[in-house]
Amino acid sequence: MKRGRHEAPAGEPRSVLADETEGYLLAHAEREQAQREAEDLCARMAWLTTAQAEELTGHYVRRRLDVTRQLMLGTVRRAEELRQEYETRYADLRLALLRRHAAGACAVLACAAGVSALAGVLPR
Repeated sequence: MKRGRHEAPAGEPRSVLADETEGYLLAHAEREQAQREAEDLCARMAWLTTAQAEELTGHYVRRRLDVTRQLMLGTVRRAEELRQEYETRYADLRLALLRRHAAGACAVLACAAGVSALAGVLPR
């Protein structure tokens, strides 16, 4: 039961396309940010040759994207764990509520049956 900001049911083509597009745009923005940071770093190191600056930029961008990927995967994993915990807790609460309602209904029926039986026994 995955729902994003779009409130469309999971698996619906619009939702899947929107999620994939959003993921692509986020990844692209992250890559651009890493590229800018690497270029700023290289600009502060005036002694680097062009080849060294390109190599350092490429290494920085790859490493930064790897770190970002690991952080996002960790976040997704934790979100799934929390979702599972909440679903389990919700199911437990629903079951407890059902039991309480059933016990309450039984108590009401027992009282009604007792009053009915008492009314039938007592003379008027």
